[in-house]
Amino acid sequence: MKEKLIAALMGHGYRLFTRPFELNIIGLRSEHLLPNVFNDTINILYKDDKGGWHHHCYHATTDPGTYWLKNPLNPQGTAILKEGQYVNSHMIGLHRQKYEALVQHNPVTVIRDVKRDGMLNMGGKEDTGLFGINIHRAQQAGTTKLIDKFSAGCQVFANAEDFGVFMELCQRHKQLYGNGFTYTLLREDAMLSMAA
Repeated sequence: MKEKLIAALMGHGYRLFTRPFELNIIGLRSEHLLPNVFNDTINILYKDDKGGWHHHCYHATTDPGTYWLKNPLNPQGTAILKEGQYVNSHMIGLHRQKYEALVQHNPVTVIRDVKRDGMLNMGGKEDTGLFGINIHRAQQAGTTKLIDKFSAGCQVFANAEDFGVFMELCQRHKQLYGNGFTYTLLREDAMLSMAA
């Protein structure tokens, strides 16, 4: 899988970070746009101090949950992060002032879903700015089964322990390279076809 991720990043002309323990954080959105389930992944790709690649893959969602699809926080519609690479878009901070996560600190582009039907509608208007599209966990412990209110557009880990490992890697990255993280979101089917 790591070879396919590297090929996909290079094929899109995106940045690939290769210094030791410098993180490539890559969301893979499932081709099946099923609402309210954790059917996407967040992948962490980095080199160690001997030049070897490491890859971690975690169950996650890159989409908002059904609750927020039906009840948008923004009158323009619920935010669905658009695929792309967002350089230096995130930093370690407090998610909702409660616990450390990666919080958005530079603009990203979202698609506004205004239909309020509980389904993921990817044909809406694009909107770029600071919307609090954070990378965080769902429940405080264990594995969360349904997205529900855990994402209004954020990128959310299903398993709390996976998120803990991720944040340890982020802390190491921060110590070496500063508090800036790039997030890349790809469609799973497009990534696989490009890497073929």
